[in-house]
Amino acid sequence: MLGRRDPTKYGTLTMADINKQMQTIAVELDCELEFFQSNHEGAIIDFFQLESSRAADGVIINPGALVRYGYCLRQALVDLGKPAIEVHMSDIHKTGINKTVNILEDIRIDQIVGLKEQSYYEALKKLVNYVRAN
Repeated sequence: MLGRRDPTKYGTLTMADINKQMQTIAVELDCELEFFQSNHEGAIIDFFQLESSRAADGVIINPGALVRYGYCLRQALVDLGKPAIEVHMSDIHKTGINKTVNILEDIRIDQIVGLKEQSYYEALKKLVNYVRAN
């Protein structure tokens, strides 16, 4: 839906566009990325349980509405045991019906919201800095 969904909140880039820019930033930061996108909580959990995910140094995740009720997703991130940064292209503090619950609040290292595609780019820089400092 990215690139077609409300551009005032989400910008005009597609996920492929964002991933391409993320890869460019990763080269500059001398790190490797593996991309995965799904609208299904179970598929995301299955991805976290792969060996390639277990070998990763960290996670950048846009949980969308799962941030309000995705307790299985939360447990998968806990089990993965990697630093995670939560991103949202829109400002989730101003939208949605349940603004007070965030199931990742106590397990993520940071949250970046409301910067459209820049949310991802900032998350990558912060995650790399965090991993290298710890």
